[in-house]
Amino acid sequence: MKNRYPGIVASLAVASALVAGGAYASEPVTAKDVDNTKVNVRDKHDSTTLPTDQPNNSADLKVAAAVRSAIVDDDSLSMAAHNVKLVAAGGVVVLRGPVDSQDEKMKVGKIAGAIEGVSKVENHLEIKTP
Repeated sequence: MKNRYPGIVASLAVASALVAGGAYASEPVTAKDVDNTKVNVRDKHDSTTLPTDQPNNSADLKVAAAVRSAIVDDDSLSMAAHNVKLVAAGGVVVLRGPVDSQDEKMKVGKIAGAIEGVSKVENHLEIKTP
């Protein structure tokens, strides 16, 4: 019987080999690597602002979108900085999550503070540890 899709079969075989090989090439993940207990405890407090606290009114959503856009548009920032959590409510922007350095933390805060409609920035960004 003739194979009607030789290119697809070959591509799937190569992709499978690459995925399987990549799984074994990386370093093993330990419990210490994935332990975020401290973050979970911190986030359980009612005083902690979470992304789910983002108001749904148009003014706050517009500010949040403008801050996110300004952060993402800065190519000098890391992927971690581009993905920080932010909440904009009543002119106050709360920033949370990991960034690569103290300079990056300050830069993200400055970017957020420069957006029209932002009166205060609460910068709770954390520096990633290697």
